[in-house]
Amino acid sequence: MTSQNEAPAGVDETHVDGNALAGPLADIFAVDLTAATSRCAHCGCSGPVAKLHVYAQAPGLVARCQGCGEVMIRLVSTVGTSWLDMRGVTVLAIPTGE
Repeated sequence: MTSQNEAPAGVDETHVDGNALAGPLADIFAVDLTAATSRCAHCGCSGPVAKLHVYAQAPGLVARCQGCGEVMIRLVSTVGTSWLDMRGVTVLAIPTGE
């Protein structure tokens, strides 16, 4: 068992904190995500996010698979904070225009 400050066995101990993700994530989420291709974690159906079936009758938005109807994305926004749950998506291929 490793302590909280030790790297797991086989993992390079040279690392930086999560702030290193700021630039790359800003680049990714600066694009139109509706053009991204998503794959359903339940049935494997792939297609553009724009084709998901979105329901807005809840406190947030719920996007369901166009194939099987399982929940893929949940998005709830309040003043100053947004919560994005994508556990129903196995992969999201995001076009970057390059």
